[in-house]
Formats: sequence, structure tokens, C-alpha cells
Amino acid sequence: MITALSPLDGRYAGKVADLQPYFSEYALIKYRLLVEVSFLMMLSAEPGIEELPPFTDPELELLGNLVEQFDEKEAMRIKTIEKTTNHDVKAVEYYLKEKLIHTSLKPHLEFIHFACTSEDINNLAYGLMLKHGMEQVMIPVMKELQKQLAKLASQWKKQPLMSMTHGQPATPTTVGKELKIFAEGLKRQLDHLKKQEYFGKLNGASGGFNAHVVAYPKVNWRKLSKNFVQNLGLDYNPLTTQIEQHDYQAELFNTLRLFNTVLLDLDRDLWLYISRGIFKQKVVKGEVGSSTMPHKVNPIDFENSEGNIGLANALLSHLSEKLPVSRMQRDLTDSTVQRNIGVALGYSLLAYQSTLKGLGKLELNKVKIEAELNGNWELLAEPIQTVMRKHAVPQAYEKLKELTRGKRLTKEEIHTFVSALDIPDEDKKRLLSLTPATYIGLSAQL
Repeated sequence: MITALSPLDGRYAGKVADLQPYFSEYALIKYRLLVEVSFLMMLSAEPGIEELPPFTDPELELLGNLVEQFDEKEAMRIKTIEKTTNHDVKAVEYYLKEKLIHTSLKPHLEFIHFACTSEDINNLAYGLMLKHGMEQVMIPVMKELQKQLAKLASQWKKQPLMSMTHGQPATPTTVGKELKIFAEGLKRQLDHLKKQEYFGKLNGASGGFNAHVVAYPKVNWRKLSKNFVQNLGLDYNPLTTQIEQHDYQAELFNTLRLFNTVLLDLDRDLWLYISRGIFKQKVVKGEVGSSTMPHKVNPIDFENSEGNIGLANALLSHLSEKLPVSRMQRDLTDSTVQRNIGVALGYSLLAYQSTLKGLGKLELNKVKIEAELNGNWELLAEPIQTVMRKHAVPQAYEKLKELTRGKRLTKEEIHTFVSALDIPDEDKKRLLSLTPATYIGLSAQL
């Protein structure tokens, strides 16, 4: 939509549309409805609640259909009710009563939202939204990104590359090793996500089942609550204030932020490699790199990823810092903040898609790589002085420093120096056979 305030709902809407079923206003309303209906069903199955008989199969089907057939039109009805209630969760309760008032469930309408505080519904809704959204949308793209990066690392594991430390030529490595470092960093955070917990609670206005016990003192509310939360597919938090403390959300957002930070480092390195000429980018027919310079093929995918990671991580940092903090038993600051979870994930998703697209355009520029290596024979100062030290040659480091520091040396100059060394022939031959391209240590194996 061209009038959208946020680019996630405008320019980039199509790219983040997969998140809408999990983090839009519509999604939040639908997940609240799911929790309310599920809770009502659970109460009807509890023998200790005699005033609410077990629902018949048609009644259970009726309730299930309210969730299954819920659409945007029905969501707008709830928004209309909210204009009167000025309370979003209460609007869902009234909507349910409205839908059931002309059914066989009419005598039991007061058991909708029974003994619940709004956060009993909200925390479970957000828990399900996060779990489903991560599992169905975010993690598959994150895995694909890590997989593609690892594939390139394997493909180029033996390709020598001149390192740059402090922006200066340094000990050679391989393209594959450098990419594998990032692939492993992403994998580490994905491994954390495999263990991620998604907590939920259902225990009333201050977490003590106060109203529940007054109404039905013989019901085992702790067991009932635990079973309900776990049957939804969430992990049970037995001890809370009015809100579930959101610690798990902070853990999740910190993991995402670290994943994004590894990706940010990759984006910047790839940008620099492209700038250096190590990588070329496949030309896409019809694309324009500059409005005035026709020759340009810009690294826009990695730039877009970097920019979106900045936005995502700013939000993820705030979410992880703010959400576990709530005054006394409850304040409302978490409510407005949680509504931006989808925004943080949306910018993350954009970044992942951009980097994936950029990786697909990369081509090695072997001519440039070889030229860099062949133009920097002084890189062999390190192994030469190390072998000299092995044989106790005095001032080995200092002699190489005098020969090479701040200079560009040729193959001939290096060989002249090595040939004059008083070291065993075997080591001398090894040094003379060495080139910047072969001086890569165990990089390929790593």
C-alpha cells in the first residue's frame, strides 16, 4: 500500500507477507480467540465444575469452527466491539458471547473468560504466535541462509585468498575458511533456537489462582493450568505475577540479535570483498546500478541486509531489555511493546532474504585473487622468520622486518634472501617452494 506509514506494510509488504498470519493485528485477535475457546472447552471437561456440563460433539464442533472459519471480517467485528469496550481482550469475550447467544451454549456464556485476567489470554496468544511464527517462517529462512553459506564455503574451501588485518595485506587464508567462520556462527545461534522454550501461564490476576479457588476450591487448578498450557504446545511457567515474566522472549530476541550480528559482519565483509574485486556480481538484465553511471553493479543486497539488521537489532535490543521488567505485579508498558515483535522479525526477515539474494549473485574473481597474492611476496616474511627461529638464527624477526616492513617485494628478492640463509637444505627448499598462494596452512581442512 503506497500510503502505508511503515515500509513493512508498503514497499516490502510482499516480502514479509508470510509473517502476517502470526504477527499482524488480525493474528493476535485470532490467537486470543483460540485461547478463549480452548479454555472454555477445557473447563467443560473438568468434572469438578458441575455447573458446566461436558459439551456435546456438535457443541465442540461449533466452537472449533469459530476459530477455523475466523477471517478478517470477523476480526473487524471484534474491533468494532472494542470501540465500545476500549479493551481488546474484553472485546473478544463479548464477541464469543455474541456468537453463542443463539446456540445451545447460551446458558454457559459466563464461563467464557472465567476467572481470567487479560494476560492469561495474551501471554498464551503471544507464546503461540512466537512459536508458530519462528517455526513456520523465520527458522526455515535462517536455516536456508546458513546452508547456502556453508555450501559456498565448501565450494571454495581450497581457493587461496590474501588476508587483510587492520586493512593491510596479511597471512593468506582461503575463501572457504573465511565463509565457514560465518556459517558456523549462524549455526551456533540456530542450535540455541532448537532449545528455545516458549512459556505460558494461566493463574489469574496476580498469579495465585485467587478467584479460581474461591469459586471451585476442590478443583486442582495448578494441574489444570499446567495441562492446558502444555496441551496448547507451550512450556508451563508455574510462578508468575499477573504477567508471564517474558524472560524466554528476551532469550529468543537476544539469540535473534546475535544471529543478525553475525550476518551483519558477513554483509560488511562481503561488501569489502566486492569492493576489493575478490568477488564479482552476476549482472541481472534490466537492473540499473546508478542513475548516472551505467557501468555500476552495486552490492545493494548486502547493503539492504545491513540496513535492515540495524533496524531489527535496535528493536530486538529494546524488546529483550524492556519485556522482563514490570512494576510490581503488573504495568502496561509491555503491551504496546509486544505489538512490535512482528516489526523486529519483519526487518530480520528482509535482511535474511537480501543476503540470500546477494549470495546467489557472487562469482569468484580468480584473476584478482591471484594478482593480489602474486603482488605481495612479502607475506612470506612470517614463515621465513619462523623457520629461522627454529634454527636459532639471531634476530630472525628483526632481519625480516628490515627487509620487508612497508615494502613490496618480488619473488626474486625473497628467494635471494632465503638462498643466503644458513639453515638446513630441507627447510631452505621448503621455503623456496613456498608461494603466497600455497602459504595457507590448514585453512582448507578447517
